[in-house]
Amino acid sequence: MSGTPAPVIELADVTKTYESGDLRVEALRGVTLRIEAGELVAVVGPSGSGKSTLVHLIGCLDVPTGGRLRLSGEDVADLDEDRLAEVRNRRIGFVFQQYNLLAYLPAWRNVELPLVYAGVDAKARRARALEALARVGLADRADHRPGELSGGQQQRVAIARALVTEPALVLADEPTGNLDSAATAEILDLFAELHRDGRTIVLITHDPDVAARADRVLRIRDGRVEEVTARDEPAEAAR
Repeated sequence: MSGTPAPVIELADVTKTYESGDLRVEALRGVTLRIEAGELVAVVGPSGSGKSTLVHLIGCLDVPTGGRLRLSGEDVADLDEDRLAEVRNRRIGFVFQQYNLLAYLPAWRNVELPLVYAGVDAKARRARALEALARVGLADRADHRPGELSGGQQQRVAIARALVTEPALVLADEPTGNLDSAATAEILDLFAELHRDGRTIVLITHDPDVAARADRVLRIRDGRVEEVTARDEPAEAAR
């Protein structure tokens, strides 16, 4: 069994509690789940269910109060702040509802930013940024600033930025929340293409149409994983 790859994400009885004075909020209550390499998983649930907390933990933006969280077999509790920052920058690609692009920089410079933090030299940064933009269909928009791009194109730039470090995991939090239906379809098609290429993707969403594109759907309510569903591939193929 030693040759079996570790799950990209593994949570074992994970809890997260926030305290402020006498106020105590249990955001996650004993969550256990595994996400294997190459899966496309959607996480859905109402506001206040624990989705955002789960994103923060998986993305190493926060640490559990209890239980174990492992990324590719590495226990997050064993990592100091410098190592956590390195994991965030190199092993996880983030895509958010707000594109978080710098308005004064052209697309390729926005994409190269994680490589700047990683200490990659300028020539290699530009080459890798242009390659990432080509992968999301924006090779001809590399020198355009965000204000010169549509919402869907800006989100593609954000996805290229997430991919430029070749992360083990792409973590997308409501990535279509600000897009119209046509742009949403384009972004979902792009995620499907990345998934076919073997990328591990976790989508946080409230949109059932977005969730329907995933291999599995994790439903969270009141800080617990309430239900796990999978697409019925044979049934779809039969129609």
